[in-house]
Amino acid sequence: MRVALLHDWLNQLGGAEDVLEVLHDLYPSAPVFTSIYDRHKMPRTWQDWDIHSTWMDRLPAVHKWHQPYMPLFAMTWAGLRVPAEYDMVLSNKSAFCIGAKHSGQHVCYCLTPTRFTFDFDSYAARESIPGLATVILRAMNLFLRKWEIAVSRHVTRYIAISTEVQQRIRRIYGRESQIVYPPVQVDAFDVSHTSDNYYLIVSRLLPYKRIDLAIEVFNRLGLPLVIAGDGRDRARLQQLAGSNVKLMGRVDDATLRSLLERCRAFIFPGLEDFGIAPMNAMACGKPVIAFAGGGALDTVIDGITGVLFDRQSVPALSEALRRFTELKFSPDIIRAHAEQFSVARFRKEILKVVGETVTFK
Repeated sequence: MRVALLHDWLNQLGGAEDVLEVLHDLYPSAPVFTSIYDRHKMPRTWQDWDIHSTWMDRLPAVHKWHQPYMPLFAMTWAGLRVPAEYDMVLSNKSAFCIGAKHSGQHVCYCLTPTRFTFDFDSYAARESIPGLATVILRAMNLFLRKWEIAVSRHVTRYIAISTEVQQRIRRIYGRESQIVYPPVQVDAFDVSHTSDNYYLIVSRLLPYKRIDLAIEVFNRLGLPLVIAGDGRDRARLQQLAGSNVKLMGRVDDATLRSLLERCRAFIFPGLEDFGIAPMNAMACGKPVIAFAGGGALDTVIDGITGVLFDRQSVPALSEALRRFTELKFSPDIIRAHAEQFSVARFRKEILKVVGETVTFK
């Protein structure tokens, strides 16, 4: 069986790209079809992959600022045809790549139905899209919704990354799906039974991550907070940060492991479809203090592997921190929980779904 991989765009590294890397390991001879490809931002080893991008690579500033081009992404995927020599396409979808034409089976690993299309106002605020562009793009969404729902019917089988995404697939596409949690590199981390006094955030610095909420709470409480990561919100967050908050920027892998192994707890204040960063912390045996929404509801067990708070507010996060100090956590129990989300488990479950889909045909 010949497999082709579909991935919406390759201009940044995040959880979607972590998934793609494991999928490519499963099918190393599979070509990757994508809309844009900024090879300078991708791992050097990926330059040996068979990656096919489109004419959109030549658009002005598209690698840096792809959001205003969203309708063009949909048009491009609608016009892309995967060669008939491939028996199956396996799409790693956060946007429009399910629109590619293909005559064989299509298994979709759905990170989410397209936020730009089905949750536009939140997306526009999250990505800081200018006002005039927002008006124009919102007007196009009526057509994009109809198109995406139509092409969603051509997918043979859906896999959801979390319960939240499974519910969205059912509500928006009217399709059932099986949950396969994303791969966590558990073996890259060692369980730690000691900690320093600081709390930790590892994240891209973007407004929707709600790192500003964490900074405000930690400023008020005077607790030490370390933030690793970079992004367009860094200057604003730096201005908010008190002397107890340290923004380290992007860190290398060795530094990241050390930060995770030595932190007191990991702070996860945003709403995410899954969230691999807190799982890395749990792989080190560290509890996670997380907003009770999205993927955190699947990964954080309140009182066992961390603490959940039900509102993205200063009082709610402050209360969660207070409750955290009154609880005792077992690093070994937290690590054992994280191992349920390992790469090996992901590989096994994906292969099982693909095998069942081929058998079904």
